[in-house]
Formats: sequence, structure tokens, C-alpha cells
Amino acid sequence: MSTPKPNPPRATRRDLAVAFACGATVALMVGASFAAVPFYNWFCRTTGYGGTTQVAKSAPKQVIAGRTITVYFDSNVAAGLPWRFEPERRTIDVKLGEVVTVYYKVTNEAARVTAGQAGYNVSPPTVGRYFEKINCFCFTQQKFKAGETRDMAVVFYVDPKLADDSEQDGTTYITLSYTFYPLHVPEQPVADSTTPEKSGHI
Repeated sequence: MSTPKPNPPRATRRDLAVAFACGATVALMVGASFAAVPFYNWFCRTTGYGGTTQVAKSAPKQVIAGRTITVYFDSNVAAGLPWRFEPERRTIDVKLGEVVTVYYKVTNEAARVTAGQAGYNVSPPTVGRYFEKINCFCFTQQKFKAGETRDMAVVFYVDPKLADDSEQDGTTYITLSYTFYPLHVPEQPVADSTTPEKSGHI
């Protein structure tokens, strides 16, 4: 006849419960940290928080000729990226709902291939929800050959709904600011210059 095993001490059960709770808490925090970035990006795109602009798929159906906004184009290059980056013009006057295309000129001043990607926002931050981009170079990584120059387009409009927002009654000026940040360019493998020996008989 076997002797029944004694129940684990109460302290042991308590330690196991505490360890399980700690593990669950850590897992929850890790999961939340991964979810925070996409949620924050979604929140910014939806609300325009922090001057995040919106992404439009087509032009608006309405143009308000009686309201004009001056848009100032700001350009910056982060340390470590040997590029010259400047807009074709610094300011432009646009009507609400008017689709506008402007160009930035980018030149790689290095004697090697370099790559970068642009971040952007608008100010004042509250107008981000009304600044709609149809096309923009900031959505893709840009790789330039040594000395290469490109003209890069931005297509946008200021949403006519801005006129219905009483908080924007005094808004006459918007700054669109871009900053290019460096990206790592993987080195190209060097081809083997040796000629393999022929095998077999003729």
C-alpha cells in the first residue's frame, strides 16, 4: 500500500502564484510595448496629433477661393548624411482644397552610395489633420549614387474642412518640415576574380 504524498507547503504554493503573476505581468508589458508604436502611429495619422499629416488618395471636390494659406517649406538633413536638400521655393500661397505640386532638390555630395529616409510634420501642430498628402517621397527609402541629384515631388492640399473649424480662424501660415535621416547601405559583395579550373577530359 503506497503512502499518499503530502500536499506542498502553503509557502511553496504562494511562491508559485507570485512567480506566475510576475511572469504574466512581464509578458503583458512586453506585448504592450510592441503594440504602443503602431497604435501611436495610427493615433497620430487619425488625429493629426503632433503635426502628423494625413494621406489622401484623391483630390477634394471643393475649392474655397476665399481662404488662402501660405505654406512654408522647411528642409533639414540629420548628421551623418552627406546630402544637400532644399525646396525649389520656400513659400507658396494655396487655396483650401487646391492641389499643389512642389519639388525638393536632393544631391548626394559623397563619393559613395548613400541612403536616407525623410521624416516630416507640420506646424502649428493642430493643422496636421487638415494637411493632406497625395504623393510624397518620404514614404520610401531613397538611395543615391555618388554625386547624384534628383528632383522629388510632394503633392498635397489643405482640406477645405479647415474653414469649418473655429479654432483655425486665425491660421494663415503652415510650415511643412522635412528631415532626411541616414540609412545603412549594405556593402556589395566583391565578385570572385579567380577562374575555376576545368575538370574532365576533352
